[in-house]
Amino acid sequence: MVQRLFQKLLIQPQDLAPSSDGLEVIGTFNPGVAEHAGQVVILARVAERQEERRAGYVALPRWENGQVIAEWIDEKDVECLDPRVVVRKSDNLLRLTFTSHLRVIRSQDGRTVTDWNAGHMYPSEPWEEYGIEDPRIVWLDDRFWITYVAVSRHGAATALASTSDFITFERHGIIFCPENKDVVLFPERIGGEYVALHRPTPAHRFSPPEMWLARSPDLLHWGSHRPLHGGTAAWESDRVGGGAPPIRTEHGWLEVYHASRRSTVAGQVGTYTAGAMLLDLDDPARVMATSREPLWEPEADYEQAGFVPRVIFPTGIVVRDQTVQLYYGASDTFVAMVELPIADLV
Repeated sequence: MVQRLFQKLLIQPQDLAPSSDGLEVIGTFNPGVAEHAGQVVILARVAERQEERRAGYVALPRWENGQVIAEWIDEKDVECLDPRVVVRKSDNLLRLTFTSHLRVIRSQDGRTVTDWNAGHMYPSEPWEEYGIEDPRIVWLDDRFWITYVAVSRHGAATALASTSDFITFERHGIIFCPENKDVVLFPERIGGEYVALHRPTPAHRFSPPEMWLARSPDLLHWGSHRPLHGGTAAWESDRVGGGAPPIRTEHGWLEVYHASRRSTVAGQVGTYTAGAMLLDLDDPARVMATSREPLWEPEADYEQAGFVPRVIFPTGIVVRDQTVQLYYGASDTFVAMVELPIADLV
């Protein structure tokens, strides 16, 4: 386990107002993070659901024409797979029980929130109708680039947006088609190309869960796909994928990734933790080292209990001299931050 110098719960659902009347915030988590104008920008995922309850019915929300509408389905016509997802028995298709958008929150020092309502990014495209999720942010070519998950009736895809001020956002469309999530850009070109980590989510399992690497000449068209790291330990037996954007160290690219343990209980999600790996600076397809155990396990109350309990999901990182501020989603409900020594991680 790595030494934790500082740890704090930063953002809770009750800290934020819903995007519109009739909704309630049930989680704010998995934030993209960047330094801008002398502050830390936290682009948090905000999950909402219908505030109204109807006996015997389940509300399935979606975005349409800039607002959230709900479809009320008889609870006998759906099967609950876990707290996040139901399947409609009529067509065997999945639906989320909530929808998500992105909210801009600012901090002067990365430890304390100073502006709760600095902007937002709402779903607006057809491929975002069930929500937008889990942003990652890098500074590249004099602009902030944001990869995020776009969820719709077509599945979970990864889309790209950019901004210079976190007030206005330019969408660049889908860059990884369904089903693909957790796309994390490297913060500089390598060998003249852009490089990304991504997580294909195949319907058929021919291997343990894997994280892949891809390259692009322009951030829009991606190829040269190849597997990078497969889950081999019990704590990464269900999922393994990109976490925070990699940071450059003298020893290699340091990537803090996420992994989860396969649950043995139907309807429950396995424990999510964070791991670390070093990738070659000139050829990030070469894995130099990986952690043999999680960086830390869910221990704090906010990591152990929430909408989805026992979850640590790293998504943002800020370098502070010899330490990093690592931002993560806790229990699919909260935003938390931990400060770790870079030397310990390496």
